Amino acid sequence: MQLLLKFSRAIDAISERLGWLSMMLVILTVVIGFYNVLARYIGRFIGMQLSSNIFIETQWYLFSLVFFLSFGYILKNGINVRVDFIYTHWTKRSKALLDFWGHLLFLLPYCLLGIWVTVNPVITSWTQWEQSPDPSGLPRAPIKSMIIVAFVILTLQTISELIKLWAVIRGEDIPVADLEAESPIRIE
Repeated sequence: MQLLLKFSRAIDAISERLGWLSMMLVILTVVIGFYNVLARYIGRFIGMQLSSNIFIETQWYLFSLVFFLSFGYILKNGINVRVDFIYTHWTKRSKALLDFWGHLLFLLPYCLLGIWVTVNPVITSWTQWEQSPDPSGLPRAPIKSMIIVAFVILTLQTISELIKLWAVIRGEDIPVADLEAESPIRIE
């Protein structure tokens, strides 16, 4: 079990780093958006084209990346939406059992299905080098590929959560670092 928990910690570290990157991308997205608005209004004022669809689409791509890269972080830290009016009064083991089966029966198949249905459109996008229909637009294949990456990240984090939940169900002594998230496996 300790080897599995070590693997889980490695996945958690990746999710944390990607979550941090996602937060930095928010700042970059805001900066590009601010430039876009400023360039558009100043351009109108002086009668020149200072903005481009490249900046608008870059902002859209970055906004998408914020979500794609943060899926694992959100799951790891338990900041996803929950309805806890009954769940909060359960024991740690009962919460872990519910989450374990929910992750195993619903979240994991959802992730695998997401990867499966996304692969062919992404391959098609790369082989045809799909471009934006807008003038000066960006290629679509790279951002479509990030959908697969997002589902892989979420799948890995789901596996990490399953390992930690299984340890709680078994009554294992889990290091505090593994239990920091706002989830049923958190030390109360």
